[in-house]
Amino acid sequence: MSEKKSEKLRSFEQQALPLMPQLYGAALRWTRNPSDAEDLVQETFAKAFTAWSKFEQGTNLKAWLFRIMTNTHINLYNKRSKDQAKTALDDLEDWQVGGGESITSISTRSAELEALDNLPSQVIRDALDQIPDEFRMVVYYAVVEGLPYAEIADVMGTPVGTVMSRLHRGKKLLKNLLSDYAAQEGYRVDREEE
Repeated sequence: MSEKKSEKLRSFEQQALPLMPQLYGAALRWTRNPSDAEDLVQETFAKAFTAWSKFEQGTNLKAWLFRIMTNTHINLYNKRSKDQAKTALDDLEDWQVGGGESITSISTRSAELEALDNLPSQVIRDALDQIPDEFRMVVYYAVVEGLPYAEIADVMGTPVGTVMSRLHRGKKLLKNLLSDYAAQEGYRVDREEE
């Protein structure tokens, strides 16, 4: 391996690989399937490594990786939607193949994702899974990852105003989905009109 390639690999490993658990957590939230999440993270890191020379050092690497993963997720989702229309047999074979653990399934997860997993009720996670992808992704980036609006806009390739709107609507959807549960837990809540 040439010195230049070796330096590229070393640089990528030092900077990007530590973010893998955070990306896996997001991928798992989006796909709701460990195998699909692993595939998404693997594809993201393969694309990121290929484009590593295009990454502007000193800028937000996490946002850059999330942007790659978001685009990859959208492309894979669109491809899968088309494939499902062709035949269900291919999908059946896809989920039956494999079964071995990859490094992403045993990696340390972010504290935020661990906290989500340890919430007192599955109801909260289920509600988040019920909202549409574009809202769920913005809520995830803002609430779980703590990204500011500008970074979310960069990651999703949308204007900041769109991020703010989707976050507001996503939170409102969550509030409505969780209102009955909150009332059972003793909180006073009013459902918002859609």
